[in-house]
Amino acid sequence: MKPAGTLLSVEELSVDYGKVRAVTDINLTVERGKIATMIGSNGAGKTTILKAITGLVKPATGRILLDGQDIAGMEADRIVASGVSLVPEGRRLFPSMTVRENLELGAYLRSDTAAIRRDMERTLDYFPALKQRLGERAMNLSGGQQQMVAVGRALMAAPRLLLLDEPSVGLAPSIVQTIASIIRSISLSGTDVLVVEQNAHMALALADQAYVLENGRVAMVGKAKELAASDHVRQLYLSV
Repeated sequence: MKPAGTLLSVEELSVDYGKVRAVTDINLTVERGKIATMIGSNGAGKTTILKAITGLVKPATGRILLDGQDIAGMEADRIVASGVSLVPEGRRLFPSMTVRENLELGAYLRSDTAAIRRDMERTLDYFPALKQRLGERAMNLSGGQQQMVAVGRALMAAPRLLLLDEPSVGLAPSIVQTIASIIRSISLSGTDVLVVEQNAHMALALADQAYVLENGRVAMVGKAKELAASDHVRQLYLSV
């Protein structure tokens, strides 16, 4: 049985870049055992929200509660240690380092050697294509394999909450489906997930709960299947 309750609760979050307000009064939750998604056009504010959750930008107002603890404004390393891990847009791997070294970097705050070893094995079970490439430089991998390394690196932090920023960008449709399947498996294994996507087809098929962002605000919220059937979402984001 999946656990009940809320792991992440974002309340009245606003973020400014200088004098420009990027997002305004954002409210969203990630329920335990569920996958949540934010969809919207480029510039809608999706990445800014992830940056605020992970401590990469400081909120102007609002609270970010992780299992009831307010992490808003905390330093990024403390947020990672609290159980939040980000897969950034564009992967952000260290290209001259090996696949193994990139994965191991995800565990840089950990000292539990035996558990790290087990998590490496589990990560490679998610991504069997990487098992034979651990000694290769990340720059030599395909785009899909690099995305697998990026997700695997985030998992090596042993997160309670995994944030993914545009995981499908630049990937072939078949690889997108593979990544989506792996994200679903990660969720079923007990790590809760928040996915940011411009690929609304993929995101709404994958998620349980969905948020539509427009101009820095939450324009719509609901069950992913219900939003996928909405005329507004279909016309603007699903090209139907």
